[in-house]
Amino acid sequence: MKKILHILLISCFSFTITSCAEIIAIGAAGGAAYWYKDDISTWYDDFSKESDETVAKDDQTTDSTISEKTPSSRSLFVSVGGKGTILTSSNGTKWTKRTSGSKAKLRAVAYGNDTLVVVGFSGTILTSSDGTKWTKRKSGTKAHLGNVTYANDTFVVVGNGGSVITSPDGTTWTKRKSRTKTSLYGVAYGNNTFVAVGYKGIIITSSDGTTWTKRTSNTSVEFNEVIYADGTFFAFGFKGVIRSSSNGKSWSKIKSGTRMGLLGAFHGNSTFIAVGNAGNFITSSDGKSWTKRNSGTKKHLRGITYGNRKFVMVGNAGTILTSPDSTTWSKMKSGTSRHLRRVFFELVE
Repeated sequence: MKKILHILLISCFSFTITSCAEIIAIGAAGGAAYWYKDDISTWYDDFSKESDETVAKDDQTTDSTISEKTPSSRSLFVSVGGKGTILTSSNGTKWTKRTSGSKAKLRAVAYGNDTLVVVGFSGTILTSSDGTKWTKRKSGTKAHLGNVTYANDTFVVVGNGGSVITSPDGTTWTKRKSRTKTSLYGVAYGNNTFVAVGYKGIIITSSDGTTWTKRTSNTSVEFNEVIYADGTFFAFGFKGVIRSSSNGKSWSKIKSGTRMGLLGAFHGNSTFIAVGNAGNFITSSDGKSWTKRNSGTKKHLRGITYGNRKFVMVGNAGTILTSPDSTTWSKMKSGTSRHLRRVFFELVE
């Protein structure tokens, strides 16, 4: 009897060690378990689970709290995030919560044709002329939408399952054939070309947003963002992966000097910045040589923009940081505990 119990104890102990080893392996990879899951509703931009609870401060800043004058042309920062969160600011310092009319996770913003367009999960599209009042639009899809850009008099939106939809005005939307079922998380325009990137290193290009062609990235790592700056496209992904291209067709590898996931990126004030987890980010003057930096926060960073002579970063738990030089960062009060996915700047008419 003692021998049987001894064998059972050893078996249980071995099982426990095996289970723990699996957990450690996941943690040691920095989140690799979700790097390759093709579902932005579950893993795409969630370093940590987003809580449905908000802090008490969450309702302190409302539409009527901060008075913003509206001249013929004004500076406007817009940040979007979990549970229909939309924040706006004229200076990047004081932020106002807006009523979006949506509970969906919102993921990106673009401006064109005197219209702001926000996209998000479950085919969510919202439009506004001033960033204050938002209207729901019919996208014609239930797919999770991950990003949007405006160029050539056209809004182009990309999302899960290779979804691509376009619109001339943000109101009427048309489905396009992307020639891929792979989820798309980033889109940008430059050199007369739209470029969309996403899961498993997918890259597709189009001259008009309608007809798309697959390209070779030479990586299977998921891309989260693509930008166009200094005559070059840059695609950013997990494991510190960066690819560059002058035309969107041929892509070259760039050493980032990091293994962290790169979630968002922007070019401003002659500086490239790509942001990632635990408050870390990398900078470059030319997009080729990169330097590791730290923002002073431990929160995961998800988006960045530049406007009004300052950089603005956003991230988990309502994190907003600003900097005039990309070196010294100051924390701003966002009035929300929601994860913020991206931030956008534009001079709005």
